[in-house]
Amino acid sequence: MYLPISSVIARLSELHLRTHPKGKQSIWLKILLRSLSIGLLLPTFALRPVLSAERLNLSYGLVQRSIPINSLETYARTGKIDDELATYAQYAGEQQLTQLRQLLVTPIPLNAVQISQFLYTPIGKRLLENLGEIVQQETRMSGFYAIRAALILASVNSKEGFTLLNVLRKFPSNAITIDLARSLELVNQFRNFVNQTQAAVNLINSESNQEAITPQTLTSTLIPNLQQRGRFGWQKQTITLFDISRQRKFTADIYLPNTQSPRPVIVISHGLGSDRTSFAYLANHLASYGFVVAVPEHPGSNTQQLQALLSGRADEVTNPREFIDRPLDVKYLLDELTRLSSSNPAYKGRFNFQQVGVVGQSFGGYTALALAGATINFPQLKKTCQSTQDTLNISLLLQCLAAELPTSAGNLSDSRVKAVIAINPVTSSVLGQANLSQIKIPIMIISGSADTIAPALPEQIQPFTWLTTSNKYLALINGGTHFSVIGESQEPGAVPVPEQVIGPNPAVARRYVNILSLAFFQSYVALDQRYLSYLSPSYSQAISQEPLPLSLVRRCAAACR
Repeated sequence: MYLPISSVIARLSELHLRTHPKGKQSIWLKILLRSLSIGLLLPTFALRPVLSAERLNLSYGLVQRSIPINSLETYARTGKIDDELATYAQYAGEQQLTQLRQLLVTPIPLNAVQISQFLYTPIGKRLLENLGEIVQQETRMSGFYAIRAALILASVNSKEGFTLLNVLRKFPSNAITIDLARSLELVNQFRNFVNQTQAAVNLINSESNQEAITPQTLTSTLIPNLQQRGRFGWQKQTITLFDISRQRKFTADIYLPNTQSPRPVIVISHGLGSDRTSFAYLANHLASYGFVVAVPEHPGSNTQQLQALLSGRADEVTNPREFIDRPLDVKYLLDELTRLSSSNPAYKGRFNFQQVGVVGQSFGGYTALALAGATINFPQLKKTCQSTQDTLNISLLLQCLAAELPTSAGNLSDSRVKAVIAINPVTSSVLGQANLSQIKIPIMIISGSADTIAPALPEQIQPFTWLTTSNKYLALINGGTHFSVIGESQEPGAVPVPEQVIGPNPAVARRYVNILSLAFFQSYVALDQRYLSYLSPSYSQAISQEPLPLSLVRRCAAACR
């Protein structure tokens, strides 16, 4: 749920700055305001305001400039710029003004139930608290409640639909105050964060390119083209499981290669708000090479949970218990497949439980790492989650839910798991350096440099340096987002992700996932060392493709830490 209110704030504030071009502060504020054009997640709750906003105040210390909301409304509806708005508009280009007008009147496809439900989750509340420090009431008090009221009222019974212009109109205060000084603090954090991330990305790309120069013999005559499907046919079966000890019922898709010999088993764990069909493309690819692929549906953090939240049937994005239940789902699934292999003729002799791998994305990446031996890091959570007000790392809002769990959560690892791949995982606080370093089995982390949900530097690149296992790999998809590798859900009613959020050419990113997963699991689960040649910078360079070039490294120097 994305509402680009900050985009409008940025446009208006940038015009204000251009009327005061002198001094170093104006330069930095201009950087800030451009950065604020990133859309924010804004939820809400129904409160009826006595007042409605008439002016938008842009405040920096003792300096304040004001724009009538009537002026914005006139421009949005007619394209006419009145005298008060003209003071600012003369410093903007035609394209900027057009974008501002579009932002003000473009309907946002959310209803009151959806946004109010999201607001009352711990994640939604924390987001509003953060935003309320910048978007304030006229009295300079936090805008938490006012934003909530404005959003819900703007989404109800509006002829124009739920638009940003209506949100401004419904703000229950005579004026909306934007604290530019507070925003400057955030943009300085943002600037440093971007610079550090880019330095690490540049280093990874450089190291990958340097190593790729070294001649590498690829055993192409022995191994088929990993981009193509393998020689095995397969069948998909869906089973229903019920773990009586947890009173938890869930389904799983089992992809069975057409062979009677015991085959290695790969488990795929989907992310928050996804489902067992989100990585069907990967399951198909691995099954065609003879892997049994088991894909559980995690019922407390899947598509249905998100649908329930948006429709008012659930009151939280996910229960903190999911940090425990997800790994236990995988363990129970493996136990059930073991039982079926003994009792069901269709499964008898089909699984090799001495060769098990796990691959997961986002929350599923955490799941994979927990099964690999990383335990929940309660001391780190306590330290990090005392305040996430200034963080640019949205994933901490999810990770900090785990702080509510009893510290007796314990070790969720499974000795049957011999290697894992974590794609866009959330790791920095819920696992932390001390507990990631406990992992002893082979690990591959796949990261996207443009991931704004679980940012690459704190959630994948730095955690990669904490791993002590000798067989570790970091694959970086340059320009990849948090959603680049997620396939389209085949579940009815799945919430669509906008193309601009998914990012460019996701088919390229998914192809990388197919190839890297196959080479990694053939090498470290099936123990076919011929595939190690494909886990090299040379091969990653060979398959790399614009607009999402790929780099692969096994180490990363100081800039990654």
